[in-house]
Amino acid sequence: MDLIFFDLDGTLLNKSSEITDFTRETLKLLGEKDIAYTVATGRTMHSAQHVIGEQPFVLPHIYNNGVAIWDPAGNALTLENLLNDSEATAIIECATRNGITPFINTVDMNSQHHDHIIFHHAPQHDIEKNLIDKYFSRTKATLLPIELMPSNAHITNISMIGDALVIRDMWNELNENEGLIAYSGPAIEGDEYRWMDVHHKLASKGSAVEILKEQLGAKNIICFGDSDNDVSMFNIANEAYAPSNAKQPIKELATSIIGHHNEDGVARFLRERFSL
Repeated sequence: MDLIFFDLDGTLLNKSSEITDFTRETLKLLGEKDIAYTVATGRTMHSAQHVIGEQPFVLPHIYNNGVAIWDPAGNALTLENLLNDSEATAIIECATRNGITPFINTVDMNSQHHDHIIFHHAPQHDIEKNLIDKYFSRTKATLLPIELMPSNAHITNISMIGDALVIRDMWNELNENEGLIAYSGPAIEGDEYRWMDVHHKLASKGSAVEILKEQLGAKNIICFGDSDNDVSMFNIANEAYAPSNAKQPIKELATSIIGHHNEDGVARFLRERFSL
């Protein structure tokens, strides 16, 4: 059994964070051939579902870089490797010290729809205000002051955005913490800004892929990705493909380099690979 895992941003999605009609038709053709596929993304469940839309990803989805696995068949959500209190405190203190607003992503496991609640300080920069107004406002996430965060909150990750040099220094500092792993990249707002997501060290797409491989009885794992957070699943995949826009370390791990994410590179490769 082939089992395909798609990263979203920079891979399956185009530069407008959309699944094109050509890619949607390709995924439909995969389904008609009973070829199994799903998503493995750093996005939260609600953020990813916003861009997936009506596309029928029927198998369990991997979110938050492996922290969350959601099974749409039974609306069952499993959380692994959440941030503990001391780890969350270290991230928040680092952000505050550097004049950056941390956005603390949590999941309400007592709600029917696993509500995504983001706790945060007041934004300090226009780039943070834009993140709230133009990004979070388009999702189903609830934003609340950090003072209202309960002591038993399920923290999946902490995200932030800011000046590229400041974020780079914070990335170096947080990755020295033995309990944490931080991912960062250029922001779509311009090269002078970078985003960063910080997770528990043990959280990874690769560990989640291993879980689903065993659950679904897959023999051949095929992965598509473009960035640092895809390394763990590339390392365990039977086949791993990087679009031409991918970071160089990912390209070096890939079985092959395929077309650019903004030119339906994944979909065009799949049509050839599986004779769709």
